[in-house]
Amino acid sequence: MEKLARKQVQKLTPYLSARRIGGTGDVWLNANESPFDNEYKTDFARLNRYSECQPKELIESYAAYAGVKPEQTLTSRGADEGIELLIRAFCEPGEDAILYCPPTYGMYSISAETIGVERKTVPLTADWQLDLEGIKQNLEGTKLVFVCSPNNPTGNLVKREDIVSLLEMTKDKAIVVMDEAYIDFCPEASTVGLLAEYPNLAILRTLSKAFALAGLRCGFTLANEALINILLKVIAPYPVPIPVADIATQALSEAGLARAKFQVLDLNANRAYLQVGLSMIQGLEVFEGWGNYLLVKFPDGDAVFKAAWDSGIILRNSPIENCVRISVGSRDECEKTLGFIRNYYN
Repeated sequence: MEKLARKQVQKLTPYLSARRIGGTGDVWLNANESPFDNEYKTDFARLNRYSECQPKELIESYAAYAGVKPEQTLTSRGADEGIELLIRAFCEPGEDAILYCPPTYGMYSISAETIGVERKTVPLTADWQLDLEGIKQNLEGTKLVFVCSPNNPTGNLVKREDIVSLLEMTKDKAIVVMDEAYIDFCPEASTVGLLAEYPNLAILRTLSKAFALAGLRCGFTLANEALINILLKVIAPYPVPIPVADIATQALSEAGLARAKFQVLDLNANRAYLQVGLSMIQGLEVFEGWGNYLLVKFPDGDAVFKAAWDSGIILRNSPIENCVRISVGSRDECEKTLGFIRNYYN
């Protein structure tokens, strides 16, 4: 079987998602999931029929929430599928490239590699901002530039003026893909307002984080209509199962939005609690975070990660030396984690 696989796939290392890494414990702060397990009801009717490619009510609900038109909105199986659709639609394998700025989300690279598209990297600066000059020098042959803000795993926001500079720089050359998976925790930082001015902007969104629906696998791409129409050419015929569309539409109802807003406020308060508590432990560096997670630098990150793992507190190792990413959970989970780390250093 291995020999039958495409050469590109034979060389591929699967993305190590939180679930693939595994672990056993009672505090799970490794996947940037929400601790809220909200109830939904669906009658599971019409399952003998295929779903709409783009369920009208769901599209209209999310467009209204995001502040765009329905024709600027596409839904998919999580934002991950949005990444793949953009690469498949705009990049010729063996000819074109994507560009991304590590440390950042790993699926940009894996999606491109799977399809056989070149990957260019321009690392973030020391303060985790865009190296605009480095990007400019690497635009030849680049079709997509991925920017994550708040960035995973660092948690920081990318400067708005740099995003505008990047959009200007890539006009008629490349599409800037803003990954806003965590933007619901800081909606004022969204780039949605730039869509009217920049046809080369695409924005990725998800219901996995702030809406506590990671298990639903429902994401969105926001862009101008011409770009959305191109993605509709390559998306699968029935990407959104009927129960998924039903539950997602409930989450985007007036009551669902009110609940999500309340839960976001709660998680932001827990993040502040965790940030202050960790900052008081000598020897730790806690980076400012705008999503539902914090990046923390320890004297020996691997040792802390393993000790927490062995104690049933499952965190996430990061590619940044001695840094561990800690998802923001319930207050109880945050207290347990903070207590464990305090005891570890006493």
